Formats: sequence, C-alpha cells, structure tokens
Amino acid sequence: MQRAALRLMPFGLFSREPEEDDPVSALKPLKIDIVSDVVCPWCYIGKKRIEDALALVPDVPLEVNWRPFFLNPWVPREGISREDYLTTKFGSVDAYKGIAGRVVTAAGEEGLVYRPDLVKRQPNTIDCHRLIHWAEAKGKSAEMKQRLMELYFRDGGDLTDTEVLVKAAADVGLDADDVRKRLATDEDVELISGRAQEASDKGISGVPTFVFAQKYAVSGAQPAEMLARAIRQVSAEINAQAAE
Repeated sequence: MQRAALRLMPFGLFSREPEEDDPVSALKPLKIDIVSDVVCPWCYIGKKRIEDALALVPDVPLEVNWRPFFLNPWVPREGISREDYLTTKFGSVDAYKGIAGRVVTAAGEEGLVYRPDLVKRQPNTIDCHRLIHWAEAKGKSAEMKQRLMELYFRDGGDLTDTEVLVKAAADVGLDADDVRKRLATDEDVELISGRAQEASDKGISGVPTFVFAQKYAVSGAQPAEMLARAIRQVSAEINAQAAE
C-alpha cells in the first residue's frame, strides 16, 4: 500500500526569549513546538507517536518545547462534572460513546490505556499547564505532561483536586510543598493564558499540532514514521540554509 505524504503547512513564528549564539556544531538543532492539551485524547496518542518518531531519528539534534492549548476554555477553573461536560459538548453522554470507542482503540494500538468510564470530573487545564511550565525548569516537562495524562485517561484522576496535582508533581521530582504554595497563587496564569492565546491567534484550532523550526505545522496525531520523515526533511532544509 502506498504511503500517504505528510503535508507541511507554512506557519508563523512563535514569540521567544532572545537566545545566545549557539556554538558551532555539525548540525543546527531542529526546534519542535508541540501544541496540545492534557485532556485531549488525540494529544495523549500524539505524544506517544511524536516520542516514537524522535526515537527513529536519534542522529537529528532536537529542541522540543511543550506549548499550552485550552481544548475547552469555557470550563470554569473549578471544573465541572463529566456528565455535564459531555452533554454540553456532544449533546449527551451516549453520543460520546461511539467517539470514545474509536479513541480507546487507537490508544490501545499505541500501548496506551484510555478509560473514559473512570473520568468523573472535567477540569480546566490551566493549572496542569502551569505544572508543565514549572517542570520545564528541571527538564521534566514531558514527564509532567505524561503523568497528568496518565492520571486523567488511564486512572480517571481528578485534575481539579490540588492534592492530586501536587502528588503528580512530586511523582516527577518537583517539590510538593513548593508546588502547593505556587498553585494557591496566580503565578504564571497570565503567561500560560497568553501562550495559549498566541497559538489560537496563529490559527491553531485542532490539537495536537507540531510546529517544526517555527516554519511548518502538522496537525493531528500523525503516525510516528510520517513525523520522523517530516523531522528529517525540515532538519535537512534548515541545515542547508545555514550552510549557505
């Protein structure tokens, strides 16, 4: 069967802090911005697929950044019941069952577990994104995101519960007392909201979206092999340009 081509869409730049000049190296690192949300099931699957893709290109130097997106910005900070959420978004709980079955199967094919029957509360995810941002300072943003996704999709964890979030942060090596204190404040709420708005302003409406070299965007939980080919293609392009 012929493989489908992965289309790289031109994309505008994300804002970034000024960077110091990189030392001369054999290859210029490829920057990958992954825009996704903790409670998006295709983002859960897409995270596994992009990580599998990265394993297929061990020779390509990479810089991976996890960027926030609010799949359900209308959900209040305290969250709502899962039943109310499904009714509001899909019309009824039963209406979601057919959709969920397809996602459960896709997750299982990636070695992931999704138990929609265990999810009882739908969170607003700004605090989850704050944790991911704080974990980034320790080089653990991917681990933090994975832990939160496992809690939600696999275990039905209540991500509106501060102590659940604190425990999740501690599980990946963050200081529990420090996280508890920071969650009680508005620290980085404006920052995270601004970054999510930036993604929306740049036209991202579906996640996951993978942005390569701040130039090209690929939307959806694409197969690992396709993502790996895109990584090689864009890496070759930026390094060819750097050599000119």
